[in-house]
Amino acid sequence: MDPRYPIGRFEPKPSPTQADLRKWVSEIANLPANLRAAVAQLPEGGLDRPYREGGWTGRQVVHHLADSHINAYVRTRFALAEEIPVIMPYNEAVWAEFEDAARGPVDASLALLGALHQRWVMLFESLTREQWRRRFRHPELGESDLLRQAAMYAWHGRHHLAHLALIR
Repeated sequence: MDPRYPIGRFEPKPSPTQADLRKWVSEIANLPANLRAAVAQLPEGGLDRPYREGGWTGRQVVHHLADSHINAYVRTRFALAEEIPVIMPYNEAVWAEFEDAARGPVDASLALLGALHQRWVMLFESLTREQWRRRFRHPELGESDLLRQAAMYAWHGRHHLAHLALIR
């Protein structure tokens, strides 16, 4: 098992079904509670322990999830409001070294993720089949639609929960 990808790399589903979509949205809805539970299960000092040699600490993983999912939520809204907008990437490794991510308390990111996912899931649940096909363009990764984004961020949550499990 590669500790960088304890659940494997993201593999998009070529023809997702409505059942797939419901599953992904449910996983996104449940991530904040699952993350709180994973953090509560960490051993003493676990937030400041990396999940692998050279990897982020538990604290950085929690803050990264908030940073990443804020960006994804904004990308969702841009894709719905504009015709194939070019979204702004960010350097997640640099963001993980900022003081608030490297040493800040995780409570703020846990609360932020809870509120953010509540809004994001409400938005996802309102989308028509046509809206799920709305696209955005990442300058480095190319075009993506909201179906793929939902799959990706459901995986992303599981991926980082598995990192926290490695610390336990």
